[in-house]
Amino acid sequence: MSGTLAIIGLGPGDDRYLTREAEEALGSAEALYGYRAYLDRVPARAGQTRHASDNREEAARAKAALSHAAEGAKVAIVSGGDPGVFAMAASVCEEIAAGPESWRALDVRTVPGVTAMLAVAAKAGAPLGHDFCAISLSDNLKPWELILKRLDAAAGAGFVVALYNPVSRARPWQLGDALARLARHLPAATPVIFGRAVGRGEESVMVTTLAEAPGVAADMATLVIIGSAETRLIAREGRAPLVYTPRAVEKVIA
Repeated sequence: MSGTLAIIGLGPGDDRYLTREAEEALGSAEALYGYRAYLDRVPARAGQTRHASDNREEAARAKAALSHAAEGAKVAIVSGGDPGVFAMAASVCEEIAAGPESWRALDVRTVPGVTAMLAVAAKAGAPLGHDFCAISLSDNLKPWELILKRLDAAAGAGFVVALYNPVSRARPWQLGDALARLARHLPAATPVIFGRAVGRGEESVMVTTLAEAPGVAADMATLVIIGSAETRLIAREGRAPLVYTPRAVEKVIA
């Protein structure tokens, strides 16, 4: 019997964001691995074991799941959002690359999910309507100087920028520094979207400007989208504004 490993994206919130493929993969797994907060979002099934771990244990979680699958089991690892976006799919691939040959023989598949960047953008309108990028502000796995370099490059080239992992208790200052760095390249009136816990009961979406953004509270449940110089805002009386980035670029940014 050959084992299988599915790396499953749960989406950003409740079952509305869970794809049919993800639901089927969850149902067929004999064992589930994941960060405990994500496992709590998956309904319990008879005969299915659960192996919860803490947030910063990605490598150990991937190794345990791969070892279990190599024994012939049908295993799944769950991630919030999409597993290929700052999540478990890369960790699994890293462990396969460094691990035993038996892991390379496994049937491994990544099941996509709705990542937070797309969920927040949809709530605000179409801020990702033209070229964009995603940058994690966490410096656990890369130096802060590299993050600043990428922020400079992205904003200077005219990309809309989605910021993952903007704030944590260990690094409360980084979002402010990142916004100040982006302000070197962008107008003060550039639209900025703060989407917190989108898809969950405590969901909130706020649209502000780059000048006002440093005063907005954020945490690890927040996804921040900073527009480009081309991003526009449509004010609507009695309704939230629509934020969009035109598909046609009207000027070349030097």
